[in-house]
Amino acid sequence: MKVTDSDNIKHRQLRFEDYLQMVSAEQKEYAEVCASLKMTETDSTNTNKQKEGLLEQILARDNLNRAYKQVKRNKGAGGIDGMQVDELLPYLKENQKELLQSLRDGKYRPKPVRRVEIPKENGKTRKLGIPTVVDRLIQQAICQILTPTFEKQFSDNSYGFRPGRSAHDALKRCQTNITEGYKYVVDMDLEKYFDTVNQSKLIQTLSETIKDGRVISLIHRFLRAGAMVGGLFEDSPEGVPQGGPLSPLLGNIMLNECDHELERRGHRLVRYADDLMIFCKSRKAAERTLDHILPYIEGKLFLKVNREKTQVAYVSKVKYLGYSFYIYKGEGRLRVHPKSIRKLKDKIREVTGRSNGMGIEARKTRLNQVIRGWVNYFKLADMKKTLKELDEWTRSRIRMVTWKRWKKVRTRLKRAGLDEKRAWDVGKYKKRLLANRP
Repeated sequence: MKVTDSDNIKHRQLRFEDYLQMVSAEQKEYAEVCASLKMTETDSTNTNKQKEGLLEQILARDNLNRAYKQVKRNKGAGGIDGMQVDELLPYLKENQKELLQSLRDGKYRPKPVRRVEIPKENGKTRKLGIPTVVDRLIQQAICQILTPTFEKQFSDNSYGFRPGRSAHDALKRCQTNITEGYKYVVDMDLEKYFDTVNQSKLIQTLSETIKDGRVISLIHRFLRAGAMVGGLFEDSPEGVPQGGPLSPLLGNIMLNECDHELERRGHRLVRYADDLMIFCKSRKAAERTLDHILPYIEGKLFLKVNREKTQVAYVSKVKYLGYSFYIYKGEGRLRVHPKSIRKLKDKIREVTGRSNGMGIEARKTRLNQVIRGWVNYFKLADMKKTLKELDEWTRSRIRMVTWKRWKKVRTRLKRAGLDEKRAWDVGKYKKRLLANRP
């Protein structure tokens, strides 16, 4: 059975605007296409030895309807088959029975994700995998059923991609730790975390909770679906493709064991996705903590720690979720990190560029979106002076755009308040000066 009818759907190339739309639909989601037949069953995924029932919950009508609405709401670009979100409903009406039966029989094969590389600040790229909309629907349905179960197991110190939790909650916990005297941190950087997750370890961890082997097998197939890169198929023996609805949940499941191990050792920590901060009361304690936790992360979880970026530092020297910290009268406080300010200015420069072709209303709308979104995210920071300076700088950029729009000298002078005769005289004099300039 074909999951998508590629003969009837024209292939569409992913544009950068599509990616921005996909990312804004929270965080950053989706990928897939082409059946991979190399998925191997293991003892932990033997469907004959597992308790049944979970797959039926995933394929229940109400759950699938909720999954469809979420995929529709998130929008995003299509996968390698070119099917777009708006085309999903007609496809499901025509192929619903065959799709559900293939999932029940264990014959469904996810398609490879469409690989997209997004530039990072350090000059490197982040690999995203764009699944087909059908695969996105199935992943969303799985995620909706598994999330309540694993939420009960997750650490209270984990905040990324969890219902009812946000980056602001993680930052507030950091403030609490600092105020209580934990002024040194182990700023842990996991190198290419989602690309290097050990799939065997992940499947083993899932099998300890999920007793329906058909679901384990289906998740395994999504992990091994591979990717299409430049028209060529690439296998995926390790990692969790970033971009699918399942990847944030699987990422949290993999690191949940690390969270509980750190708590068992009595450490204060805050984790947002793969951004981990361990708080200590002294530099020596932080260095000792780093030395003791590295063998566990690399030896038990099979993850790679970036030794160059991982550091022990005083809280004011680290950047976390775009913020930086400082201590005032013994209280942990937040400010905007300079890199975050530079990134905002780069966006404003792009919007207020004099030759970007944007109209007045489009420029105004986009500028409001950028500024309001940025201020809303950094509202926890102490930034009165920063906002004043940004306001003055932004206004100068807007004046620059307006000045160019008033192309004639006399027009500029009249807009500046001169009467028509005076503007005419000064304009002619200005033109003569320019014409005679050596």
